[in-house]
This record gives sequence, C-alpha cells and structure tokens, in this order.
Amino acid sequence: MAKATNKTNTTSIEQVLNKEVANLNVLYVKLHNYHWYVKGEQFFSLHVKFEELYDEVTLKMDEVAERLLSIKGKPAATMKEYLELSTIQEASGNEDTRGMVQTLIEDFSTVAEELSEGIELAEENGDQPTADLFIKIRTDLEKHAWMLRSFLDK
Repeated sequence: MAKATNKTNTTSIEQVLNKEVANLNVLYVKLHNYHWYVKGEQFFSLHVKFEELYDEVTLKMDEVAERLLSIKGKPAATMKEYLELSTIQEASGNEDTRGMVQTLIEDFSTVAEELSEGIELAEENGDQPTADLFIKIRTDLEKHAWMLRSFLDK
C-alpha cells in the first residue's frame, strides 16, 4: 500500500515540477516579448530589466527541468506542452509599459503561490531538494514582484 502512495506522490511532484517548467518557459518568452516591445519613458530601464529577468528565468527553468530528470521524470519540452501545462498566459502583444509590469507582478505572484503548494508537497514526501529549489525560486519571484510593484508605486 505504501508503495502505491509513494508512486502517486512522486507523480504529483513530477506534475508540479513540470507545471513550473511550463510556467518558466512561458515567462521566458513573455519577457523576451516585453524586452523587444517596451516603449516610452521607461524604455531604457525596463529593456535592461526584462533582459535580466529572462536570463534569470532561463537558469531557473533549467534547474527545475534537471531536478525533474534527476528523479526520473520527463520535463515538458515543446511550446505546445508549455501552453497546455502553464497556469500563466503568454503575452498578448498589446500590453503597454504599465501593463507589462503589472502582468509580470501577477505572473510572479501566481507562480510563487504555486511553488508554496509544491514546497508543502515536497516536504510531505521527504523531497528536500525539490522543496529547497522551490523555496529559492519563490523567494526570488516574491522579491521581483515587490520591486515591480514599487516601480509602479503600488
């Protein structure tokens, strides 16, 4: 009986890891979109910031995918899979500068909340490496959300 439970729990952890692989890949593409299409008075600061964020997201996405591989899971690796698994939406292409920043705040908050659930699941199943990875990513996303809220003076 315990063996079946462990398999179910492993599958759940794999699903959570894969959802975050998808979310991070959607964020990566969205941040590139914003980097290329930001306009206005804040162009110089946001153009650089969006590049900094997509570089960081790339590293996080790779870490999550490699964690999934290390527990014998199979990370999603196509845009179709990312869009099916992701809980955030790709950029519409119509966002203004404030809309770009507000959307990132919302996305970072969504992913951070999901990571909190993933941390609980990993800890319940004795998977400290996954919990630790999620804690680090959540901490960084919460900090970025705070900084972006401050940028919008919220």
